[in-house]
Amino acid sequence: MRIALFEPDIAGNVGAILRTAACFGADVDLIEPMGFAWSERALARAGMDYVRNVTVRRHADWDAFCATADTRIVLFTTRGATPLPQAKLHSDDILLFGSESAGVPEAVHERADARVLIPMRAGMRSLNISVSVGIATAEALRQTDGWPVAG
Repeated sequence: MRIALFEPDIAGNVGAILRTAACFGADVDLIEPMGFAWSERALARAGMDYVRNVTVRRHADWDAFCATADTRIVLFTTRGATPLPQAKLHSDDILLFGSESAGVPEAVHERADARVLIPMRAGMRSLNISVSVGIATAEALRQTDGWPVAG
């Protein structure tokens, strides 16, 4: 299972996502540019101490990421076609999430192999990205019996 973040804006959100990924045993792909500096100091300030417990791949841009994406890309979006409860997820899927401020451009929507919507109450705009990642990853692990062994 891989979690991919398209041009993330907020270091604190990335820190929370890295923690989720570390705890669930998922790898993380960061698609640049990012809205913050990636440095030891920035990581410490954002509480990203879990980064040493997760495999993180940084990609210079969308094209560089696509060159390494050898499995299905599942885009989680408010413009999703399939509600999460009906989505069929696979253990080798890349779960892709857009930037906090802009989502993803149309070309990313078109490249995605599936587009999934996390259902919410009417009138609500969106969930925080780190919450969305947690919901999506937990559902993917549930569907694929991929939960890590507690210990």
